[in-house]
Amino acid sequence: MLPEENEVYGAYTLAYQPISSASVGVLDDPPVTHAPMEQGTVQPPSYPPGPVASSPIPPRKRRGRAGAILLLTLVLALIFSVGLFFGWEFAHNRSSASTTTRTGATATASSSSGTSLEAQQEAAIAKIEPAVVELKVTTAQGEQIGSGVIIDTKGDIVTNNHVVSGQQSIEVVLYNGSTEQAQLVGTDAADDLAVVRILPFAHMTVAQLGDSSKLVVGQGVLAIGNPLGITETATRGIVSALNRSVTESTGTTLSHVIQTDAAVNPGNSGGALINLQGQLIGIPTVTAVNTESNTAANGVSFAIPSNLVATGLHQILQQ
Repeated sequence: MLPEENEVYGAYTLAYQPISSASVGVLDDPPVTHAPMEQGTVQPPSYPPGPVASSPIPPRKRRGRAGAILLLTLVLALIFSVGLFFGWEFAHNRSSASTTTRTGATATASSSSGTSLEAQQEAAIAKIEPAVVELKVTTAQGEQIGSGVIIDTKGDIVTNNHVVSGQQSIEVVLYNGSTEQAQLVGTDAADDLAVVRILPFAHMTVAQLGDSSKLVVGQGVLAIGNPLGITETATRGIVSALNRSVTESTGTTLSHVIQTDAAVNPGNSGGALINLQGQLIGIPTVTAVNTESNTAANGVSFAIPSNLVATGLHQILQQ
């Protein structure tokens, strides 16, 4: 053991340095003198206490972020709902407006169609009415009335044979109310047709014959005559059927006649059945009779078609 110095040094504490293969110099530090130690005694190095590991700090919850997400979700849901509502409202209003427009257009079209039909009827009646006359026929049994239609500028008037049958005198009442005496020109009993003639007069209106072969069931027609002696009466209806066969009370059977529901009464016989162009397409002749009550059946009347009338006129006027 080495002799100790008069001064006694305390134990030197060597600061921990990491082991390095190279020498490390320390700048500006004075050299350290180690105290002599007994041989064989080794002082273990003392290390400063390392940093004490603290318990991990739990991550801070971001409450603000979760709230913002919830609020954003609510806002988006509200916007989406409002968008859906206004979209539905717009579509509904547009559909309603479209429906209203279509309804209005349909109503306008119906009104226009109704006005057009009325205008057609008025024009047709105005065209034919001055050519329709009333016939007052005196027979041995008394007086009977009927109707007739002026068909040429010579003053020829077509009517039914049964209207003038047994005539002693024939008086014609014109559209303007004046009266003329007429003479019987000829008859076609098989087709229940006859022609009487008056003297021509100024501004005499002549009926235009139509083509009855072009008639169709359901077509609108008008009947002009003097039912029950009520002059210049117009009724309307349709063509109910074509090519009917009917037997009159006189026993005469008529073929290929027009059936119509236009009102026809006693006094209409020999008058005019016209289309909406004002053309003569038939001569009203007979009304069906209800055999149970022995009265005229409403809405079931018959007229001789104009093409047959044209043929009958030709035969009569050529006699």
